Amino acid sequence: IGWQNIGAIEFVTKKLPALGSYSTRVVVNVVGFTLSDYVEVTRFLDDCPGIAALELNISCPNVKEGGFHFNKDPRDTFRVTEATRRASTRLPLWVKLSPNVTDIREFARACEEAGADAVSVVNTFVGMAIDVERRRPRLGYVTGGLSGPAIKPVALRMVWETAQAVRIPVVGVGGIASAEDALEFLLAGARAVQVGTANFYNPAASQQVAAGLEEYCRSHRISDINDVVGGLEV
Repeated sequence: IGWQNIGAIEFVTKKLPALGSYSTRVVVNVVGFTLSDYVEVTRFLDDCPGIAALELNISCPNVKEGGFHFNKDPRDTFRVTEATRRASTRLPLWVKLSPNVTDIREFARACEEAGADAVSVVNTFVGMAIDVERRRPRLGYVTGGLSGPAIKPVALRMVWETAQAVRIPVVGVGGIASAEDALEFLLAGARAVQVGTANFYNPAASQQVAAGLEEYCRSHRISDINDVVGGLEV
């Protein structure tokens, strides 16, 4: 999938009006290759109606400073979060964290200290596949992002650890395809969840997850889904 997109201006003029016709909130994922990219796009989107929140994808390489990633050092994560926080004064700011780090809690704390309103845990894991007949990588860039059910147990553990390390909300991401999956993340401490890969093979996945959560609450006589959050007993 990568970071291909039509750009912020075309998104606002062509895509956002159509999204506004649905009765759901729009969270815009922001990517950039330099610190100024993040700041400029964030400042531009901050003035646009119809956006509920911004989510920084900090897994992109910083091409102006040796190709490093903003998600490899908590200090760089703090820097990009703080700069975009200053650029966005109206919208809630989320930061989507990479799992490809030593201790994700350090990065979550850096985001919290820099002014983020929430962290999304987690982005894709770095993986690869090899064609044994051709002895060549199956992916064009050799390695790529692994997502879907395969990463769920590890993502769940990272959500649980992060939720105990910060006070800001954690958004659970990684392999969620059913209401039961979503409930696991909520019990681990996530205050919201994202459905990604499942949408590609089941376009109704998100609606089914939402309906399943409502049914779970009815059958367990739960009046508020927030009562489930952090309910894991260990």
